[in-house]
Amino acid sequence: MNAIRYDFRSDTVTKPSAGMRAAMAAAEVGDDVFGDDPTVNRLEQRMAGMLGKDAALFVPSGTMSNLLALMSHCGRGDEFIAGQNAHCYKYEAGGAAVLGSIQPQPIAHRADGTMELNDIEAAIKSGDSHFATTRVIALENTFGGRVLPVAYMKAVAEIAGRHGLGLHLDGARAFNACVALGLDIKDFAAPFDTVSICLSKGLGAPVGSVLVGRGDLIETARRNRKMLGGGLRQSGVLAAAGLFAVEHNVARLADDHRRAKALAEGLARHEALRVTMPDTNILWIDMDAALGERFTAYLGENGVGITGRYGQQRWVSHLDAGDADVAAALALVDRFFS
Repeated sequence: MNAIRYDFRSDTVTKPSAGMRAAMAAAEVGDDVFGDDPTVNRLEQRMAGMLGKDAALFVPSGTMSNLLALMSHCGRGDEFIAGQNAHCYKYEAGGAAVLGSIQPQPIAHRADGTMELNDIEAAIKSGDSHFATTRVIALENTFGGRVLPVAYMKAVAEIAGRHGLGLHLDGARAFNACVALGLDIKDFAAPFDTVSICLSKGLGAPVGSVLVGRGDLIETARRNRKMLGGGLRQSGVLAAAGLFAVEHNVARLADDHRRAKALAEGLARHEALRVTMPDTNILWIDMDAALGERFTAYLGENGVGITGRYGQQRWVSHLDAGDADVAAALALVDRFFS
């Protein structure tokens, strides 16, 4: 396997900085299952306050955070509505169905990542014993790096409220969206009953997500976290990394967005590449499938890590890929097409 020198596979590849490692080493810890870990408690209180919600729960992953949210909103045989390509529907191994006995109702996406409001409303089911009862609508923002409009989220919230449904946000990269929009995350999260925030993507922590939301839903999620094997003991060493991340690594997400745009502009110089200009830190490129196979192989052979197949590539900027990495990767791209 060729060594990766310029890693644009995902913002999950970041490693803790020296300052983050020092915070982890110095963390005061206790048994979080007993509620005794002061650093975990501080992280949960901080996140609940930042998002303007009642409570928060520190969990090992975004997949668990989304699953716990759905299990808090739904009982066995209930239904959640989500996009056809939403992470909680498509990329989480069917956990809601397998572990929560919750039926998904996927809705097709428009080009901008939103779902038609009429399609959402038409899919809602209640009161008929033939159907699973819809309990919650799940949105994702950012979606593939695209920022869904705040007005759209409010419109979906209005539908949810009118039908007595919960509203969940997979906000794995919600801070990216807020930086792009110039919006406080409290205002961004306002329409939602539960919000999942990843600490281990653009924010640079090694592990962890936080589920934030209404008090009764978080209480249910805490019990279900134990059921799913996510009860943590002296996890303050991980929570300390999360605290460092939200205190030091939010504003700098703008640098990742700038670098993604620089990558997009550099790649777009080549006519064979169809580049979608990024809203945040995720860049999508389409090309002829045969070209994509050669180009992807070339990048790997020359130490550029990306993900993609069948003529589509995804490049992701992050705090461990600086301006020099962008310049070096683009030089290699130019060499390929020359």
